[in-house]
Amino acid sequence: MATPQSPTLYEQVITVTSDYLGPASERFVSRQIRNHLNKDPADLTRKDLAQLIRWIKATISVLTEDAEIANSYIADLTELTKLKGRTT
Repeated sequence: MATPQSPTLYEQVITVTSDYLGPASERFVSRQIRNHLNKDPADLTRKDLAQLIRWIKATISVLTEDAEIANSYIADLTELTKLKGRTT
């Protein structure tokens, strides 16, 4: 029996984002990574996370006036920087 593989960092970001953006999450996060980090989403590393979160924060602040939701989303993403596990 195969051991279940833990989710990649990209998948973790998508999971957090889906709580806030629903079905648009994967497209939103992929665009942020491709356009601002200039890399394929599958290549996302923990080293990239702080920069990605800054870009997402800037973008979300334009998309919503609800600071509480935006701050909650960023806080949830920031928690990913504290997790151990897969680096990609």
